[in-house]
Amino acid sequence: MAGHISPKRVYYTIFGALMVLTATTLAVAFINLGALNFPIALGIAITKATLVILFFMHLKYSSRLTKLVCGSAFFFLIVLFGLTLSDYLSRGWSTAPGGFTTGAGTRVTIGPATAEPAEGAPEAPAGAEY
Repeated sequence: MAGHISPKRVYYTIFGALMVLTATTLAVAFINLGALNFPIALGIAITKATLVILFFMHLKYSSRLTKLVCGSAFFFLIVLFGLTLSDYLSRGWSTAPGGFTTGAGTRVTIGPATAEPAEGAPEAPAGAEY
């Protein structure tokens, strides 16, 4: 059986740091920090993930090719998150027929709520719904 690359003391230290960060995540969840709640929670999560990847998954001691592959995967993950967020955050920017949509997604109607047929337009057949 192969031994560990690092001494056990390093693993215990990383485990302790992960437990402290988990307790910090729990403590921050009960504190209202306003707009900083999400960035702080995300920062703690990224720190924990980095510690796990570097030490428990041995990326710190891996070859440059393995580090390149891992870095590329994270780069594309960030690109996918960026594309998803750009779509999600811009959804309220489009106009709606007969009005416009505010940033909160509330439709504001300009003019009459129901459209009346224009002069000379053919009438809809009985029972037809549009």
